[in-house]
Amino acid sequence: MFEVAVIEDPAAAEVSLDPVRARLLAELAEPGSATMLAAKVGLPRQKVNYHLRTLEQHGLVELVEERRKGNVNERLMQATAASYVISPTALAAVQPDPARSPDRLSARWLLAVSARLVRDVGTLITGATKAKKRLATFALDGEVRFATAADRAAFAEELASCVTRLVAKYHDEQAEGGRPHRVIVALHPSVIAKEEES
Repeated sequence: MFEVAVIEDPAAAEVSLDPVRARLLAELAEPGSATMLAAKVGLPRQKVNYHLRTLEQHGLVELVEERRKGNVNERLMQATAASYVISPTALAAVQPDPARSPDRLSARWLLAVSARLVRDVGTLITGATKAKKRLATFALDGEVRFATAADRAAFAEELASCVTRLVAKYHDEQAEGGRPHRVIVALHPSVIAKEEES
């Protein structure tokens, strides 16, 4: 089971968004049978079986064990990942395009860049998995509290300057066998959890 899987197929995305199937995916972080799941989600076993077959057809769950129980074969299924992200590729005709209106101060442009990140990394994960290779990536996540809007603007300007300097230092257009890498740096207000608000 993967920690995170990217759903690129529109049909698989549609299947995963059904509330009953999403609940089954969550329950299947640990292997379970239709009978076990029926008791947990309050649905008839036949209906759970129907949803499990649909999830299996789209690669969202997989068979981990089949065992004889009385007169029937019990199939133990498990989700293929602990969590899922739907790639913009699933909405190919309307996926965001950062090239449409590049504006580094626009929240909507940040969303378009983030969507491209999900799409590209999803594609790379799929390729690396098929090739049975590791994917070299790096991410940095942190939080900073600014005293003023002026401090935030100064931080953004200094960060942009530092990253630009680093890119200029290490970028080598002529490097034989070199491979381009995308660098994304984002700054946005933190979302405050409801518990913290009260």
